[in-house]
Amino acid sequence: MSSPGPVLAAGCVLWRHSPYDGALEVCLVHRPRYDDWSHPKGKLKRGESAREAAVREVLEETGHHCEPGAALPTLRYEVNGHPKEVFYWEAPATGGAFVPNDEVDRVAWLSPAAARDRLTRPADRVPLDALVTALPDA
Repeated sequence: MSSPGPVLAAGCVLWRHSPYDGALEVCLVHRPRYDDWSHPKGKLKRGESAREAAVREVLEETGHHCEPGAALPTLRYEVNGHPKEVFYWEAPATGGAFVPNDEVDRVAWLSPAAARDRLTRPADRVPLDALVTALPDA
Protein backbone atom coordinates (compact mmCIF):
# COMPACT_ATOMS: atom_id res chain seq x y z
CA MET A 1 0.00 0.00 0.00
CA SER A 2 1.47 3.35 -0.98
CA SER A 3 1.45 6.18 1.49
CA PRO A 4 -0.50 9.30 0.60
CA GLY A 5 1.47 12.30 -0.57
CA PRO A 6 2.12 15.29 1.60
CA VAL A 7 -0.60 17.65 2.76
CA LEU A 8 -0.37 20.64 0.42
CA ALA A 9 -0.87 24.20 1.61
CA ALA A 10 -0.07 27.66 0.32
CA GLY A 11 0.23 31.19 1.57
CA CYS A 12 1.92 34.53 1.17
CA VAL A 13 4.30 36.76 2.97
CA LEU A 14 1.90 39.70 2.71
CA TRP A 15 3.58 43.10 2.68
CA ARG A 16 2.94 46.79 2.28
CA HIS A 17 4.64 50.13 2.69
CA SER A 18 3.77 51.65 6.07
CA PRO A 19 1.14 54.38 5.80
CA TYR A 20 3.20 56.34 8.36
CA ASP A 21 6.76 56.31 7.05
CA GLY A 22 6.77 54.17 3.90
CA ALA A 23 8.91 51.43 5.49
CA LEU A 24 8.37 47.78 4.57
CA GLU A 25 5.86 45.98 6.80
CA VAL A 26 4.71 42.36 6.72
CA CYS A 27 1.41 41.00 7.97
CA LEU A 28 1.32 38.17 10.49
CA VAL A 29 -1.83 36.43 11.66
CA HIS A 30 -2.62 35.18 15.16
CA ARG A 31 -4.55 31.91 15.32
CA PRO A 32 -6.21 31.48 18.72
CA ARG A 33 -6.66 27.72 18.17
CA TYR A 34 -2.87 27.31 18.23
CA ASP A 35 -1.99 30.60 20.00
CA ASP A 36 0.64 31.21 17.34
CA TRP A 37 1.78 33.90 14.94
CA SER A 38 2.37 32.90 11.33
CA HIS A 39 2.01 33.95 7.71
CA PRO A 40 -1.48 33.62 6.23
CA LYS A 41 -1.73 30.15 4.69
CA GLY A 42 -3.98 27.13 4.37
CA LYS A 43 -4.66 23.84 2.66
CA LEU A 44 -5.42 23.59 -1.03
CA LYS A 45 -8.99 22.75 -1.99
CA ARG A 46 -9.65 20.06 -4.60
CA GLY A 47 -8.80 21.36 -8.08
CA GLU A 48 -7.24 24.56 -6.75
CA SER A 49 -3.71 25.61 -7.69
CA ALA A 50 -1.26 26.54 -4.95
CA ARG A 51 -1.26 30.16 -6.11
CA GLU A 52 -5.09 30.30 -6.08
CA ALA A 53 -5.11 28.83 -2.58
CA ALA A 54 -2.56 31.39 -1.39
CA VAL A 55 -4.69 34.31 -2.62
CA ARG A 56 -7.86 32.80 -1.12
CA GLU A 57 -6.21 32.14 2.24
CA VAL A 58 -4.75 35.65 2.45
CA LEU A 59 -8.19 37.13 1.83
CA GLU A 60 -9.93 34.75 4.27
CA GLU A 61 -7.40 35.24 7.06
CA THR A 62 -6.46 38.92 6.68
CA GLY A 63 -9.32 40.55 4.75
CA HIS A 64 -6.74 41.86 2.27
CA HIS A 65 -6.50 41.33 -1.46
CA CYS A 66 -3.02 40.70 -2.80
CA GLU A 67 -1.06 40.25 -5.99
CA PRO A 68 1.39 37.33 -5.62
CA GLY A 69 4.77 37.95 -7.20
CA ALA A 70 7.93 35.91 -6.84
CA ALA A 71 7.80 32.44 -5.35
CA LEU A 72 9.51 32.11 -1.97
CA PRO A 73 11.03 28.94 -0.48
CA THR A 74 8.64 26.04 0.09
CA LEU A 75 8.55 24.78 3.66
CA ARG A 76 8.46 21.05 4.30
CA TYR A 77 7.78 19.61 7.74
CA GLU A 78 5.69 17.01 9.56
CA VAL A 79 2.37 17.59 11.28
CA ASN A 80 1.10 14.74 13.45
CA GLY A 81 3.41 12.33 11.63
CA HIS A 82 2.29 13.39 8.14
CA PRO A 83 4.47 15.33 5.68
CA LYS A 84 3.29 18.83 4.79
CA GLU A 85 4.46 21.20 2.06
CA VAL A 86 3.62 24.90 2.17
CA PHE A 87 4.20 26.98 -0.97
CA TYR A 88 4.76 30.72 -0.47
CA TRP A 89 4.80 33.85 -2.60
CA GLU A 90 5.69 37.41 -1.80
CA ALA A 91 2.57 39.49 -2.22
CA PRO A 92 1.89 43.18 -1.82
CA ALA A 93 -1.45 43.97 -0.17
CA THR A 94 -3.70 45.71 -2.69
CA GLY A 95 -6.58 46.72 -0.41
CA GLY A 96 -8.98 45.42 2.15
CA ALA A 97 -9.47 45.45 5.90
CA PHE A 98 -9.16 42.85 8.63
CA VAL A 99 -12.23 41.55 10.42
CA PRO A 100 -11.61 39.10 13.30
CA ASN A 101 -13.01 35.60 12.73
CA ASP A 102 -12.93 32.13 14.31
CA GLU A 103 -9.67 31.22 12.62
CA VAL A 104 -7.73 34.49 13.02
CA ASP A 105 -8.43 36.92 15.85
CA ARG A 106 -5.63 39.42 15.23
CA VAL A 107 -3.23 40.60 12.56
CA ALA A 108 -0.08 42.63 13.04
CA TRP A 109 1.74 44.76 10.47
CA LEU A 110 5.35 44.66 11.56
CA SER A 111 8.81 45.56 10.35
CA PRO A 112 10.63 42.49 9.00
CA ALA A 113 12.84 42.38 12.12
CA ALA A 114 9.84 42.55 14.47
CA ALA A 115 7.97 39.96 12.39
CA ARG A 116 10.99 37.67 12.54
CA ASP A 117 10.92 37.88 16.34
CA ARG A 118 7.13 37.40 16.55
CA LEU A 119 6.88 34.30 14.34
CA THR A 120 6.17 31.24 16.49
CA ARG A 121 7.81 28.65 14.23
CA PRO A 122 11.48 29.33 13.40
CA ALA A 123 11.00 27.76 9.93
CA ASP A 124 8.53 30.55 9.07
CA ARG A 125 11.50 32.92 9.06
CA VAL A 126 12.80 31.29 5.85
CA PRO A 127 10.21 32.81 3.47
CA LEU A 128 10.37 36.11 5.41
CA ASP A 129 14.14 36.30 5.01
CA ALA A 130 13.75 35.48 1.30
CA LEU A 131 11.27 38.35 0.95
CA VAL A 132 13.68 40.80 2.58
CA THR A 133 16.45 39.62 0.22
CA ALA A 134 14.14 39.87 -2.82
CA LEU A 135 12.91 43.38 -1.90
CA PRO A 136 16.02 45.13 -0.55
CA ASP A 137 14.77 48.59 -1.52
CA ALA A 138 11.12 48.09 -0.58
